[in-house]
Amino acid sequence: MPDLITIPGLVELWTHTKGSPRITIAVLDGSADMERACFQGSNLTQIRPYWQEEPEAIAPADLAQFWKIEALEKEKADLKKGEEETDAEEEALKAEIEALKETIPKPIFKRLGCDFHATHIASTIFGQHGSPAPGMAPGCTGINIPIDISGEGSEFISPLNLARAFNLAMEQGANIIHCAACHPTQSGLAHEMIARAVKQCQDNGILVVAPGGNDKGECWCVPAVLPNVLTVGALRDDGLPFKFSNWGGKYQEQGIMTFGENILGAQPGTDEPARKKGTSCAAPIITGLSALLMSLQLQRGQKPDAEAIRAAILESAIPCDPEEVEEPERCLRGKLNIPGAVTLLTGEPLRAVVASGTNTDFVEPLAQVFSLSPSGATAAELPGPLKGENSFASKQEGVLAQSQPVVAATTLETRPSEIATMSIAPVTPSQAASTITASIPSNIVYALGTIGYDFGSEARRDTFKQLMPAYEIDGTAVPANPYDARQMVDYLEQNPSEGKALIWTLNLELTPIYAIEPKGPFGAEVYEVLQLMLAGQVLAEDSEDFIERVSIPGRLSDRTVELFSGQIVPVISVQNTRGMYGWRVNSLIAAALETVRDSESDTNTEALRRSLTSFLHRVYFDLRNLGQTAHDRALNFAATNAFQAASTFAEAVARGMELDKIEVEKSPFCRLDSDCWDVKLKFFDPENSSRAKKVFRFTIDVRDPMPVTLGEVRSWSVPK
Repeated sequence: MPDLITIPGLVELWTHTKGSPRITIAVLDGSADMERACFQGSNLTQIRPYWQEEPEAIAPADLAQFWKIEALEKEKADLKKGEEETDAEEEALKAEIEALKETIPKPIFKRLGCDFHATHIASTIFGQHGSPAPGMAPGCTGINIPIDISGEGSEFISPLNLARAFNLAMEQGANIIHCAACHPTQSGLAHEMIARAVKQCQDNGILVVAPGGNDKGECWCVPAVLPNVLTVGALRDDGLPFKFSNWGGKYQEQGIMTFGENILGAQPGTDEPARKKGTSCAAPIITGLSALLMSLQLQRGQKPDAEAIRAAILESAIPCDPEEVEEPERCLRGKLNIPGAVTLLTGEPLRAVVASGTNTDFVEPLAQVFSLSPSGATAAELPGPLKGENSFASKQEGVLAQSQPVVAATTLETRPSEIATMSIAPVTPSQAASTITASIPSNIVYALGTIGYDFGSEARRDTFKQLMPAYEIDGTAVPANPYDARQMVDYLEQNPSEGKALIWTLNLELTPIYAIEPKGPFGAEVYEVLQLMLAGQVLAEDSEDFIERVSIPGRLSDRTVELFSGQIVPVISVQNTRGMYGWRVNSLIAAALETVRDSESDTNTEALRRSLTSFLHRVYFDLRNLGQTAHDRALNFAATNAFQAASTFAEAVARGMELDKIEVEKSPFCRLDSDCWDVKLKFFDPENSSRAKKVFRFTIDVRDPMPVTLGEVRSWSVPK
């Protein structure tokens, strides 16, 4: 593709908006070079994730060697395009490239590859118009979250790191998350941690965009294959799908095709851009377009609607012509159609907007965008969005004219003299400063899980092994095993001060998510409660004192700690024991039933028990989270305070209904200096599908580390 302006409808859309700073896009990729000219004046920032240490600087010599490799790779690619026999030259280039790779340490080489990738992708979205690498949505706010800076490679697609990155993007108020990672899957299923994190983002109104991958067949990537993700495939310059662009499965329902060849983008260490290809290069075009459409929603006085934008892009897609494409299924839902998407989203055809009283030709906005064209051509010499008899743009114009005559007549053939004069209201500073997000992040944490411990190092582990007494099994004394939680509980009971030498952790399904650090004057009491919780977890499940889950309220510090496994987790400080609870599901349900037994004497106790069990298990397993956002703290406290839910279930169960959905949304009403959230429990009648659903709502204030419920439970009926 010569340049972005060749995409039909994009220039017209730019006359409406080049992106609002109120729309935030998080890019999960490598570490973009923020010093490049295309980012100067942009709203792009970079956040170093809490689980990563500050990386060492890359030596200039390594960067120079990587540049040589890039140049040789381009030369090799050009050879493949030639018609003459080039096998010998190609083999020589391969050998030279491999030799150069050996001169760069592998971690550094992988880091450089990620950084080059991230810089190119970020510039395609945020590159300022008039710079060497102009982007799709230069006016939007961007956050680059590096997934991997260690250079280990596997970290880039680590389920834990990806889940953390999605959660961090949500906490930062992202409206769109662009995930460059491609975690391969042959089954179409994703690791549970990634699936949960993506679902949570989507539930918070965030659009997730991801490349479909370049694996050359009917295969898939995570997160691209997850439900409701906007998956992106790559087209060649002639409008045909690349053979390497993945297809099949869910891609056919949620995949869109756009240009993925010769995409202009920035590179680290220089302001000379480069042209790349692949689904990773096509995806930021869709991400940028989605941000422009969200900005258009703001101009119209609407809230950003991720699902409406995803639907508009997919529903307006132009299917491949079987006579032109040998395997039309490779086109997924179809090719990108900006005018059609705008029409579906707004109900109006896309018209270019010019300033009042002017008669500016389309060359002017192109000149502003490409005045620093790296090829040295002037703006007038560059191909316009409709120029070129053999371009894909001209072919798409014909398709548009046949399939959408109204849109074609008002976009692709309209000239400035025919355009109605319109004015666009400017974005005020107060609007630009506002954040559009469902949950404002803070350092407060209210998380659910199980208690664990770690040693941090071999030396610390061995000190416990030496100090702990031998353990007797069937009359035989065996050396102590500090990894045996039962032995550790016995040891700490006799030596409570030793608890300070451990790294206490809060775990989700055996995976540590936080290190717990007791602080302040009540630190000793916190250590005691942690030891009691651990002791309760190692008891037999039929014991009355068995602990299945715990809740930990605290504050997220700016520190991390490295566990013995090498995993880095954030540290939460706990000032006192207030809100630290340990419970067993059955015990919690029994206590909750006691609260409604008197007032709801005719309630079916067994049915109520099943409903409460389903509710708690949904929170624990289906909706589990890190407990950092206000949304998640409210949900977690709803599970802790099952007594509040019990009265809700009692009424619903009495009506013969069962739990359908759990929803959490910002409460429109709240007392001063509070952060209130409505937990909505939706019930349905399993025996009568036409019966209206019943909604029960209770409000939780999460302003304090220890949440609290407000007011009474309210209920109403809603259509099926």
